[in-house]
Amino acid sequence: MKIDNLTLSFDNKVILRKLNIDIASWEFVFVIWYSWEWKTTLIRSLIWDKKPTIWDIVLNNGWFLYKNLSEKLLLSYRRDIWVIYQDYKLLESKKVYENVAFAMEVCWYSDKFIKKKVPEALRHVWILVKKDKFVHELSGWEKQRVSIARALVNDPSIIIWDEPTWNLDPTTSNDIMKIFEDLNKEWKTVIIATHDKNIVNGMKKRVLTLKNKELFSDVEGGSYNLD
Repeated sequence: MKIDNLTLSFDNKVILRKLNIDIASWEFVFVIWYSWEWKTTLIRSLIWDKKPTIWDIVLNNGWFLYKNLSEKLLLSYRRDIWVIYQDYKLLESKKVYENVAFAMEVCWYSDKFIKKKVPEALRHVWILVKKDKFVHELSGWEKQRVSIARALVNDPSIIIWDEPTWNLDPTTSNDIMKIFEDLNKEWKTVIIATHDKNIVNGMKKRVLTLKNKELFSDVEGGSYNLD
Protein backbone atom coordinates (compact mmCIF):
# COMPACT_ATOMS: atom_id res chain seq x y z
CA MET A 1 0.00 0.00 0.00
CA LYS A 2 1.24 3.45 -0.88
CA ILE A 3 -0.21 6.74 0.34
CA ASP A 4 0.38 9.07 -2.58
CA ASN A 5 0.70 12.81 -1.82
CA LEU A 6 -2.40 12.62 0.36
CA THR A 7 -4.19 15.65 1.76
CA LEU A 8 -7.12 15.21 4.15
CA SER A 9 -9.65 17.83 5.22
CA PHE A 10 -12.29 17.67 7.92
CA ASP A 11 -15.05 20.31 8.14
CA ASN A 12 -13.07 22.43 5.65
CA LYS A 13 -9.98 22.28 7.85
CA VAL A 14 -6.81 20.65 6.52
CA ILE A 15 -5.67 17.97 8.97
CA LEU A 16 -2.98 16.26 6.87
CA ARG A 17 -1.00 17.76 4.04
CA LYS A 18 0.87 16.02 1.19
CA LEU A 19 1.43 12.75 3.00
CA ASN A 20 3.63 10.20 1.23
CA ILE A 21 4.08 6.80 2.88
CA ASP A 22 5.03 3.49 1.30
CA ILE A 23 4.15 0.44 3.42
CA ALA A 24 5.51 -2.75 1.95
CA SER A 25 3.80 -6.10 2.14
CA TRP A 26 4.35 -7.89 5.46
CA GLU A 27 5.57 -4.82 7.34
CA PHE A 28 4.66 -4.07 10.97
CA VAL A 29 4.11 -0.34 11.43
CA PHE A 30 3.06 1.91 14.29
CA VAL A 31 1.38 5.24 13.53
CA ILE A 32 1.43 7.81 16.33
CA TRP A 33 -0.28 11.19 16.39
CA TYR A 34 -1.48 13.74 18.94
CA SER A 35 -5.05 13.88 17.68
CA TRP A 36 -7.36 10.90 18.19
CA GLU A 37 -10.02 12.26 15.85
CA TRP A 38 -7.63 13.01 12.98
CA LYS A 39 -5.96 9.62 13.33
CA THR A 40 -9.33 7.94 12.87
CA THR A 41 -10.00 10.09 9.80
CA LEU A 42 -6.75 8.87 8.25
CA ILE A 43 -7.76 5.26 8.92
CA ARG A 44 -11.14 5.91 7.30
CA SER A 45 -9.38 7.17 4.18
CA LEU A 46 -7.38 3.94 3.98
CA ILE A 47 -10.54 1.84 3.87
CA TRP A 48 -12.48 3.91 1.28
CA ASP A 49 -14.79 5.42 3.94
CA LYS A 50 -13.37 8.97 3.85
CA LYS A 51 -12.34 10.23 0.43
CA PRO A 52 -9.10 12.24 0.51
CA THR A 53 -9.22 15.86 -0.57
CA ILE A 54 -6.28 15.42 -2.94
CA TRP A 55 -4.71 12.38 -4.54
CA ASP A 56 -5.09 8.77 -3.66
CA ILE A 57 -4.23 5.42 -2.10
CA VAL A 58 -2.15 3.21 -4.40
CA LEU A 59 -2.87 -0.50 -4.03
CA ASN A 60 -0.33 -3.28 -4.31
CA ASN A 61 -1.46 -4.01 -7.87
CA GLY A 62 -0.66 -0.42 -8.89
CA TRP A 63 -4.28 0.71 -9.09
CA PHE A 64 -5.48 3.91 -7.45
CA LEU A 65 -8.28 3.15 -5.01
CA TYR A 66 -10.43 6.22 -5.51
CA LYS A 67 -9.66 7.00 -9.14
CA ASN A 68 -10.32 3.40 -10.23
CA LEU A 69 -13.13 2.70 -7.76
CA SER A 70 -15.68 0.18 -9.01
CA GLU A 71 -17.97 -2.33 -7.31
CA LYS A 72 -15.61 -5.16 -8.23
CA LEU A 73 -12.51 -3.33 -6.97
CA LEU A 74 -14.28 -2.30 -3.78
CA LEU A 75 -15.32 -5.89 -3.01
CA SER A 76 -11.76 -7.09 -3.58
CA TYR A 77 -10.37 -4.31 -1.39
CA ARG A 78 -12.86 -5.04 1.40
CA ARG A 79 -11.61 -8.62 1.48
CA ASP A 80 -7.96 -7.61 1.49
CA ILE A 81 -7.97 -5.02 4.30
CA TRP A 82 -9.64 -4.99 7.69
CA VAL A 83 -9.83 -2.45 10.50
CA ILE A 84 -10.32 -3.28 14.17
CA TYR A 85 -11.81 -0.21 15.79
CA GLN A 86 -11.17 1.07 19.28
CA ASP A 87 -14.74 0.26 20.38
CA TYR A 88 -14.68 -3.13 18.56
CA LYS A 89 -18.02 -2.43 16.77
CA LEU A 90 -19.30 -5.87 17.70
CA LEU A 91 -23.03 -6.57 17.33
CA GLU A 92 -24.28 -6.83 20.91
CA SER A 93 -27.50 -8.61 19.94
CA LYS A 94 -25.64 -11.42 18.17
CA LYS A 95 -23.52 -14.30 19.40
CA VAL A 96 -19.77 -14.59 18.92
CA TYR A 97 -20.12 -16.94 15.95
CA GLU A 98 -22.65 -14.64 14.29
CA ASN A 99 -20.42 -11.59 14.75
CA VAL A 100 -17.54 -13.23 12.96
CA ALA A 101 -19.76 -14.74 10.27
CA PHE A 102 -21.22 -11.30 9.54
CA ALA A 103 -17.80 -10.11 8.36
CA MET A 104 -17.94 -12.76 5.64
CA GLU A 105 -21.61 -12.29 4.80
CA VAL A 106 -21.07 -8.64 3.80
CA CYS A 107 -18.39 -9.85 1.37
CA TRP A 108 -20.82 -12.33 -0.21
CA TYR A 109 -19.08 -15.57 0.72
CA SER A 110 -21.11 -18.79 0.51
CA ASP A 111 -22.71 -20.28 3.64
CA LYS A 112 -20.59 -23.42 3.23
CA PHE A 113 -17.35 -21.42 3.18
CA ILE A 114 -18.47 -19.31 6.15
CA LYS A 115 -19.17 -22.43 8.23
CA LYS A 116 -15.65 -23.62 7.47
CA LYS A 117 -13.76 -20.39 8.11
CA VAL A 118 -15.47 -18.96 11.21
CA PRO A 119 -14.44 -21.79 13.58
CA GLU A 120 -10.89 -21.61 12.20
CA ALA A 121 -10.67 -17.89 12.98
CA LEU A 122 -12.10 -18.32 16.47
CA ARG A 123 -9.72 -21.19 17.18
CA HIS A 124 -6.78 -19.06 15.99
CA VAL A 125 -7.36 -16.59 18.86
CA TRP A 126 -8.42 -19.20 21.44
CA ILE A 127 -12.04 -18.10 21.67
CA LEU A 128 -13.88 -20.97 19.93
CA VAL A 129 -15.25 -22.17 23.26
CA LYS A 130 -17.23 -18.90 23.48
CA LYS A 131 -18.83 -19.17 20.03
CA ASP A 132 -22.40 -19.44 21.38
CA LYS A 133 -22.06 -16.61 23.91
CA PHE A 134 -23.60 -13.19 23.35
CA VAL A 135 -21.19 -10.26 23.18
CA HIS A 136 -22.51 -8.72 26.40
CA GLU A 137 -21.51 -11.91 28.24
CA LEU A 138 -17.83 -11.49 27.31
CA SER A 139 -14.99 -9.83 29.18
CA GLY A 140 -12.97 -7.03 27.60
CA TRP A 141 -10.13 -9.27 26.49
CA GLU A 142 -12.61 -11.78 25.04
CA LYS A 143 -14.20 -9.01 22.97
CA GLN A 144 -10.72 -8.11 21.75
CA ARG A 145 -10.18 -11.64 20.51
CA VAL A 146 -13.55 -11.75 18.78
CA SER A 147 -12.59 -8.53 17.00
CA ILE A 148 -9.34 -10.12 15.86
CA ALA A 149 -11.16 -13.26 14.70
CA ARG A 150 -13.55 -11.10 12.69
CA ALA A 151 -10.55 -9.41 11.08
CA LEU A 152 -8.89 -12.74 10.27
CA VAL A 153 -11.86 -14.59 8.84
CA ASN A 154 -11.61 -12.97 5.40
CA ASP A 155 -7.85 -13.66 5.35
CA PRO A 156 -6.91 -10.03 4.60
CA SER A 157 -3.34 -9.17 3.70
CA ILE A 158 -3.54 -5.87 5.66
CA ILE A 159 -4.87 -5.47 9.21
CA ILE A 160 -5.24 -2.01 10.78
CA TRP A 161 -5.99 -1.60 14.48
CA ASP A 162 -7.00 1.66 16.12
CA GLU A 163 -5.76 1.78 19.73
CA PRO A 164 -5.57 -1.95 20.52
CA THR A 165 -4.48 -1.54 24.16
CA TRP A 166 -6.39 1.54 25.32
CA ASN A 167 -8.39 -0.28 28.04
CA LEU A 168 -6.16 -3.27 28.76
CA ASP A 169 -3.74 -4.05 31.57
CA PRO A 170 -0.05 -4.48 30.58
CA THR A 171 -0.16 -8.30 30.64
CA THR A 172 -3.23 -8.51 28.39
CA SER A 173 -1.76 -5.82 26.12
CA ASN A 174 1.37 -7.91 25.66
CA ASP A 175 -0.73 -11.00 24.89
CA ILE A 176 -2.67 -9.11 22.22
CA MET A 177 0.50 -7.74 20.63
CA LYS A 178 2.00 -11.24 20.59
CA ILE A 179 -0.96 -12.34 18.46
CA PHE A 180 -0.18 -9.57 15.99
CA GLU A 181 3.50 -10.38 15.90
CA ASP A 182 2.53 -13.95 15.01
CA LEU A 183 0.16 -12.68 12.31
CA ASN A 184 2.94 -10.56 10.88
CA LYS A 185 5.13 -13.67 10.70
CA GLU A 186 2.28 -15.30 8.76
CA TRP A 187 2.70 -12.66 6.02
CA LYS A 188 0.15 -10.12 7.22
CA THR A 189 0.85 -6.40 6.97
CA VAL A 190 0.07 -4.90 10.37
CA ILE A 191 -0.61 -1.19 10.90
CA ILE A 192 -1.35 -0.07 14.46
CA ALA A 193 -2.41 3.46 15.41
CA THR A 194 -1.70 4.00 19.08
CA HIS A 195 -0.88 6.37 21.93
CA ASP A 196 0.55 3.53 24.03
CA LYS A 197 4.21 4.43 24.37
CA ASN A 198 4.98 1.18 26.23
CA ILE A 199 4.12 -1.12 23.32
CA VAL A 200 5.79 1.20 20.80
CA ASN A 201 9.00 1.42 22.80
CA GLY A 202 8.98 -2.27 23.69
CA MET A 203 8.45 -3.71 20.21
CA LYS A 204 10.90 -1.55 18.21
CA LYS A 205 9.03 -1.67 14.92
CA ARG A 206 8.81 0.96 12.21
CA VAL A 207 7.25 4.12 13.69
CA LEU A 208 5.51 6.80 11.63
CA THR A 209 4.99 10.03 13.57
CA LEU A 210 2.44 12.55 12.30
CA LYS A 211 2.83 16.08 13.60
CA ASN A 212 1.85 19.58 12.46
CA LYS A 213 -0.30 18.14 9.65
CA GLU A 214 2.67 16.33 8.09
CA LEU A 215 4.82 13.22 8.38
CA PHE A 216 7.25 14.29 11.09
CA SER A 217 9.42 11.16 11.15
CA ASP A 218 9.64 7.62 9.76
CA VAL A 219 12.02 5.44 11.75
CA GLU A 220 12.79 1.72 11.55
CA GLY A 221 13.10 0.27 15.06
CA GLY A 222 11.73 3.56 16.34
CA SER A 223 10.31 4.72 19.65
CA TYR A 224 7.49 6.93 20.87
CA ASN A 225 8.54 10.53 20.32
CA LEU A 226 5.52 12.72 21.08
CA ASP A 227 6.23 13.46 24.73
